[in-house]
Amino acid sequence: MNQNLPSVPESLESRIRRRLTRQHFMHLIGADLTLIEPGRVEAELLLEQQHQQHSGFTHGGLVATMADLAAGFAAVTLVPEGLGVVTVELKTSYLYPGVGKKLRAVGWVLKAGRRLHFCEAEVWCDEQLIAKATATMAVMEPSAKQAEQ
Repeated sequence: MNQNLPSVPESLESRIRRRLTRQHFMHLIGADLTLIEPGRVEAELLLEQQHQQHSGFTHGGLVATMADLAAGFAAVTLVPEGLGVVTVELKTSYLYPGVGKKLRAVGWVLKAGRRLHFCEAEVWCDEQLIAKATATMAVMEPSAKQAEQ
C-alpha cells in the first residue's frame, strides 16, 4: 500500500453508522436510521407486540425514546469526531396514541452551539403525527473508558 496517498475522508453517513455500532439500546428496540444528513436524521421502527401497552397503543416511553434518538443523532452529525452528545432535557408532547405498523421519528437541530445543541423531533405512526419533542443536547468528550473502546 502506498503511504504517500492522501486518505479519503470518511463520509458523514459512514461515521454515524460506525457510531451506531455502540448504540446498543437502539438495536435492542429494533430501530434503524433511514436518513442521515448534517443536522437532520430520520429513524424507523417496525412495531411489535412488546412495543405496545395493554391497550394496543404504542408505549409512550418508546415514542419519547424515538424522539430522543432522532434529535440526538441529528446533533451528533454536527459534532467533530471524538465528541458525543448526551440529552440534558427532553420534553415530549403526545398528540395522538400510536396505533399502526411503523414509527418514524424525524429529528433536526434548530441551533448548534459549542456546548449545547437545541433540537426538535416529530414522531409519526404510519401517516399520523403522534408526538412532537424538544431536546437540549450537551456536547461531551468521551470518558476514559469510552475512549479505550
